[in-house]
Amino acid sequence: MGEDGWITLVPASEIEDGTMLGFEIGDLHLALYHVGGQFHATDNICTHAFALLTDGWLEGHVIECPLHGGQFDVTTGAALCEPAECALKTWPVRVANGEVQVDLSSSLS
Repeated sequence: MGEDGWITLVPASEIEDGTMLGFEIGDLHLALYHVGGQFHATDNICTHAFALLTDGWLEGHVIECPLHGGQFDVTTGAALCEPAECALKTWPVRVANGEVQVDLSSSLS
């Protein structure tokens, strides 16, 4: 992690619009989404039960958990339907010098 909290995840050119990637950074499971030309980062573990969200389905800005079908808005982390009731944690994302970076020092939610 850089002094300012930003870490590089992947070159922006390697994640197509409408797709997602999962990362393990220490104990953190992080999901990176490329939606509508924008990048977003959330926890990659469903808040309802342990499942990797990147094993689920991304449609637009909504990720569906593969285990029980809970859905989340990847732009805000908000839980959208049962059984998910708690929001996902989200982090600031930027593209710098063609690299997608996330700031793990300051979560948005």
